[in-house]
Amino acid sequence: MVKTKVLAFLVVAGFLGGCENMTTSQKGALTGAALGTGIAAVAGGSFGAVVGAGLIGGAAGYITGSAIENNR
Repeated sequence: MVKTKVLAFLVVAGFLGGCENMTTSQKGALTGAALGTGIAAVAGGSFGAVVGAGLIGGAAGYITGSAIENNR
């Protein structure tokens, strides 16, 4: 169980490390999707709930990133 969590953390860190050429909206979408998926997985949600939380988190992150870009 601990190995799975460490592996998941390393995968997320790898994705976020590759965000150098991404816009703020794209970074927000990636971060939101990772957070939504992670929280639902840790909470013990079903596969559909985990995927749904990732999609909702990604959408919320994109909207937030877009608002930040527009205010700069």
